[in-house]
Amino acid sequence: MTRPRSELVSVADTPYYHCICRCVRRAFLCGDDRVTGQNFDHRKAWLVERLAELVKVFAIDICAYAVMSNHYHLVVRINEEKAAQWTDDEVIRRWRKLYQGPPMVQRYLAGAVLDKAELKVVNDIVQQWRLRLADLSWFMRCLNEPIARWANDEDGCKGRFWEGRFKSQALLDEAALLTCMSYVDLNPVRAGMAETPEASDFTSIQARMIAWAKRQRKNKKQNKSFVRTTKLPKQTLPTVPLLRFSGNEKQGKPSTISFSSKDYLQLVDWLGRAIRDDKRGAIPSNMPPILERLNINADELLTYVSKKEKRFIDVMGTENNFQKIAKQWQRKFIKGVRLAKQIFSRQIIYS
Repeated sequence: MTRPRSELVSVADTPYYHCICRCVRRAFLCGDDRVTGQNFDHRKAWLVERLAELVKVFAIDICAYAVMSNHYHLVVRINEEKAAQWTDDEVIRRWRKLYQGPPMVQRYLAGAVLDKAELKVVNDIVQQWRLRLADLSWFMRCLNEPIARWANDEDGCKGRFWEGRFKSQALLDEAALLTCMSYVDLNPVRAGMAETPEASDFTSIQARMIAWAKRQRKNKKQNKSFVRTTKLPKQTLPTVPLLRFSGNEKQGKPSTISFSSKDYLQLVDWLGRAIRDDKRGAIPSNMPPILERLNINADELLTYVSKKEKRFIDVMGTENNFQKIAKQWQRKFIKGVRLAKQIFSRQIIYS
């Protein structure tokens, strides 16, 4: 049964979510159209460029993204605290990058003298905008709507471009976040569109690898990691600001993803090579230690990221957190418990 978005997205439960949106009829409207023979790869760049713009407006951070030929994936973090700290003028400035706003707000910005009733109306509008700037549905709306208009104008047609509203999946803990990020970043490898993660265009993993390689060259470290020994493409698209890992930040910038970028890049590189070499279930000896720290079953993780999604579950996390969220949502059963038991082999108990 379809559940309302208010039940699926609750920052009180978790700020992390995995979102998927597909083109209508799953047509390759952002790649090689099998019917017309036209190539629409340039629309993938539209999505990346729009993401780069929206991240600078909304209080929503991007953990991972992958733009495919007929759908795209996002892993996001909703940052309500950030939105709450903005001044009213900052909220207005950000919102007006997307919409013009009502005449009364424009009068307020022009310095016109407003009475108490008018100021209250302006304040109510600003508070509504503040909530919207930390709202996942509004973020996805501002991402999807212009892409659909541009594509329809290009094709000279009307109607739907996306098959419907986006799907969202709550990520309850670090293990779920790591699993979902690696799943998203390896989409092009799994689909046979790229040989390696660093060759995966329109993905966050390629952007992270390019940034990592630049830092290594800048620091002049003699590091023989896979990033140093792999030829990376030049970055031609606008850089989408990505949520930082711990160990990467400058002083004063708090960490929001607890594992390091080096661990994550090595994990994705290892998973990508295992998928391409058809080593499903045969785990090499150089398994990244991050899997042990987060109690993730390496065989099951490899199987999970190697498969195309057959069904989309509402929640991803350890079995312990599944039980907690089921009680909070007052549900006897949440689809995906069996998958959680397989991937997250040992329960992680949180105080």
